Amino acid sequence: MSENTVTLAHGAGGKQTSELIDKVFKAHFQNPEFTADDAAVLPRPQGRIAMTTDGFIVSPWKFNGGNIGKLSICGTVNDLSCMGAKPLYMTCAFVIEEGFPLESLEEIAAAMEKTAAEVGVRIVAGDTKVAGKGQVDKVFITTTGVGEIQEGADTSGKYARPGDAVIVMDCDLQHPVSAIPEMIAKWKEGAEVVEGIKKSRGKEGFFHKLCAGIFYGVMSSLIKIDMSSSSDFKLLDRKAV
Repeated sequence: MSENTVTLAHGAGGKQTSELIDKVFKAHFQNPEFTADDAAVLPRPQGRIAMTTDGFIVSPWKFNGGNIGKLSICGTVNDLSCMGAKPLYMTCAFVIEEGFPLESLEEIAAAMEKTAAEVGVRIVAGDTKVAGKGQVDKVFITTTGVGEIQEGADTSGKYARPGDAVIVMDCDLQHPVSAIPEMIAKWKEGAEVVEGIKKSRGKEGFFHKLCAGIFYGVMSSLIKIDMSSSSDFKLLDRKAV
């Protein structure tokens, strides 16, 4: 492939699609069950199975501690594990924006390969579609995961209980998930509240910065605590909640 970016032809099902699969996906996902055919043929587990489907839309696609590829594996494996299942197989469907760099797509595939190997799940099939410029935000991934429910596992949810602590963060992952282990470590040392402190407010407009400055200025004056770098990314012990 001579192109440096994904083109519409890469999603048309022809020669360039085949080249993309070979260069990026097959190169990173290859295993005995991986197939480019219409469906993967897999050995049947002995017991019950759990199946889950999840979609991943993250902007930006790469963030501190990982990228959308790693997230897609972790999210799917988490869903299976929560049902008492050992993750076995996954499929993944990509919707890629025209013009997305092939180097970035390969970075995503490499993260998926590494994460899948760490948790012991195999990617066995997939699909690739290319959307026109501006129709999607870089890349979307949809996964399906299959796992074998372990002997003695109860999938009813009756053992769910309020936890010892809760972590609050934005669902768009603008907060760094890589900081969570450090927050948990501080909590285990005895902290009842562990709060993330902003180093930068990012690319905010003038009006947004002005309003935020006024709000935090007033709040800081009222409670006598500097709130200018505060955030809603925090860990709260059950005592604080």
